[in-house]
Amino acid sequence: MNSDKRIENVTIFFCWSVAAIATMGSLFFSEVMKFQPCVLCWYQRIAMYPLIVLFAIGFFQTAKSTIYFTLPIAVIGWVTALYHNLLHYEIIPESASPCQMGVSCSTVYINWFGIITIPMLSLIAFTMITIALVFLNRSVTNEK
Repeated sequence: MNSDKRIENVTIFFCWSVAAIATMGSLFFSEVMKFQPCVLCWYQRIAMYPLIVLFAIGFFQTAKSTIYFTLPIAVIGWVTALYHNLLHYEIIPESASPCQMGVSCSTVYINWFGIITIPMLSLIAFTMITIALVFLNRSVTNEK
C-alpha cells in the first residue's frame, strides 16, 4: 500500500471514528440519560448517522467518491450545528428557532467547563469531519 492510499485510509477512518463517537454520544444522551432531542438535534442526527455507513463504504471506494458523498452532508450538519449553537448561546433570538413544539432548542442539558454543551459537541464533531475531508480533497486533487 503506497503512502497516499494509507493517508486516505487513515483520514477516512478518522472521519468514521468521529461520526461513530458522535452517534454513540447522541444515543447515550437520548436513550440512557433520557434527554429529549429538539428539532435541530434531530436535523444534526439526520446528517451524522448516515456518515458512519458512508465512511465505512468509503474504505472500499476511491477517496474522491467518498468525499463527493460525505462532504456535502458534513457541511449541512455543520451549518445546522452552528445555527443551533448561535441559538443556544442566545446570539440568535429564540423567536428564530424552529423548535416551536416540544423541547426548546435552547434547553441546556449539560454544561461542561461553562462552554461544552450538546450542540457544541455536535459542532466540534462536524468541524473535525469537514476539515479532515477538505484536507483529504486537497491531497487527492494535488495528486493528479
